[in-house]
Amino acid sequence: MQSTVISQNPAASWLPYFLLTVPPLCWAGNIVLARGVIHLIPPIGFAFWRWAVAFVILAPLSWGRVRRDWPTVIQNWKILVALSLLGVACFNTLLYVAVHTTTAINGALIQTTMPAIIILITLVAFQESVRFLQMAGVMLCILGASLVLLRGDLSTVLNLSFAQGDLLMLLAVISYGMYTVLLKKRPDMHAMSFLTVTFGAGALMLAPFYLWEACFREPVTFTRDVVLSIVYVAVFPSIVAYFCWNRGTEMIGPNRAGLFINLVPLFASIMAMIWLNESLKLFHVVGMCSIVAGMSMFNRIGGRT
Repeated sequence: MQSTVISQNPAASWLPYFLLTVPPLCWAGNIVLARGVIHLIPPIGFAFWRWAVAFVILAPLSWGRVRRDWPTVIQNWKILVALSLLGVACFNTLLYVAVHTTTAINGALIQTTMPAIIILITLVAFQESVRFLQMAGVMLCILGASLVLLRGDLSTVLNLSFAQGDLLMLLAVISYGMYTVLLKKRPDMHAMSFLTVTFGAGALMLAPFYLWEACFREPVTFTRDVVLSIVYVAVFPSIVAYFCWNRGTEMIGPNRAGLFINLVPLFASIMAMIWLNESLKLFHVVGMCSIVAGMSMFNRIGGRT
């Protein structure tokens, strides 16, 4: 019914595409901001306060729904803990640690492999069939990410001199890929309840690591820039991006929506060049084209099945 309304109303036909453009813009800003404030705020503290503030914002808005869904939360606590660990605690903490030793452009490009990694995990976990051309698209995407990891230098394979941040970013993407696959087992509860519970659980998981970092490494100093950065990542890459992504995917379907993740490197590259004075190199462009071509191939074939 929703798709019919959209197709019959030309003024609303652009809405899902606008909604799906917002999350990559927010996520690109998250990577660039994390890279820009690495000397101001430690990574675990940044991740902890991101989710803690997001939870504090959501909790008053969703408390009634959370109370109604609480029996479902208790009954499905194991899957909710797993989702909170992979998608909230691990993913963003690894990302924030990674940007200490990689560029924002590299981080954004590696993040575009997420759709391909999700496909591979689903293939292994659920034995879902994948067409040859779809797999070719996945391989193109992985090839593009490999080019970024190698920094355009094939001799890196022989020397095994990957940047630590690149590998941590890849681990972050794999973590979020596992989270996305586990969403197939998400309990039947309101979206607001789900986000509130997983955000809160993720913050609780990070709390002991945050205390360790604050006591033995570096405490968070709440300057104006730090507070504004935390508020940004709590509101836009967390709450706004999740709601826009979920609604846009509902309107046009996951296959077509998945391609929008490839806007992350475009937005991040522009932001990094403007605010961080990073340079865009040839291997970035070739890797980006390979990733976009691979995901376009998969989504084109996948959309027909």
